[in-house]
Amino acid sequence: MSDKMIDVRDLRVSFGAKEVVKGVSLAVQRGESFGVVGESGSGKSTVLRALAGLNHHWSGEIDFDGVPVGAKRPRAFFRKVQMVFQDPFGSLHPRQTIDRILSEFLAVHGMDDMDGRLNRALEAVALPQSVRFRFPHQLSGGQRQRVAIARALIAEPKVLLLDEPTSALDVSVQAEVLNLLAHLRESRGLTYVMVSHNLSVVAHLCSRLGVMQHGELVEQLSVEDLRARRATHPHTRELVELSRSLETPV
Repeated sequence: MSDKMIDVRDLRVSFGAKEVVKGVSLAVQRGESFGVVGESGSGKSTVLRALAGLNHHWSGEIDFDGVPVGAKRPRAFFRKVQMVFQDPFGSLHPRQTIDRILSEFLAVHGMDDMDGRLNRALEAVALPQSVRFRFPHQLSGGQRQRVAIARALIAEPKVLLLDEPTSALDVSVQAEVLNLLAHLRESRGLTYVMVSHNLSVVAHLCSRLGVMQHGELVEQLSVEDLRARRATHPHTRELVELSRSLETPV
């Protein structure tokens, strides 16, 4: 069995005549947390959507757990690979209870022990069972993102794809959610790919990262090298300086 959970080779994505992802290659080891950072428009979220099977218009090769995947994925893929979106309010149906939102996935996949799975998913993200019968607008932003994480976990996936999972949250809540994600990865042996514009957030959760600029992955390095100022690409150094001046230093 390969140690690689995700293997991407020469990924390219175009919108019309404009190529927005230009030959990205990366590998993520089983149980690793890998970050993709870059400014708005760098192509990082487009890479994540191609990995998630949400963008069908790409070329190149993508393997999950040693198995090649195409543009359209079988239903079984979405039990193994789940995505957590940036805006928890936008990703949760406003007129459905949390119980209904979480049950829907189980029903689609014909999974048994619905009640037990729901309870265990909420417990895993430190939410009380009473949350089941509330609507998204009755929860705080941090609670809504915990529900979104619970929905992703309910399938018992191997991979979570995280699209700016804390950017819509207050700074005080961001750390709580990042610590929760770190605990879940360690306790469940999950593999993460997280996209963020915030180097500090990536350094908190990930051991390695790739830096994107204008659709290209211009550098890959460990967070240890990042902290030691061993980045070699000028854009990575720019992002480090920006992080030092605007946010908590990495």
